[in-house]
Amino acid sequence: MGTVRLLRDDEVSDEARAVFDDIRATRGTDHINNFWRALAHDPALLKATWERLKVVMAPGALDPLVKEMLYVAVSTANGCSYCIHSHTAAAKAKGMTPEQHGELLAVIGMAMQTNGLVQGLGVEVDEGFKA
Repeated sequence: MGTVRLLRDDEVSDEARAVFDDIRATRGTDHINNFWRALAHDPALLKATWERLKVVMAPGALDPLVKEMLYVAVSTANGCSYCIHSHTAAAKAKGMTPEQHGELLAVIGMAMQTNGLVQGLGVEVDEGFKA
């Protein structure tokens, strides 16, 4: 259960409505995700988050599919079910195949296992790995 009510378009401020309009235009859809509707209670935070997300997730040295897959991995590590679902859907929309999804989950699982072992054993970082 959410801690804030999701705002409908007719309930948001003019500033939040402008962000919703930009989300729709940028994504080429009429749908506004629940995350943005929850953030609309704080229009400044909504705008800042959307603006930063557009920059970070834009094509760059990493292509957008890789960025979505990284988002899935971090969301899994952080236990964010909403983000796992939304970014898995985004990765699939950007061309992630079932085979890539399976490998992504295998890497996430392997990393979580070895991270736990390293933490539990208190293994020190090799000198050659340090910057």
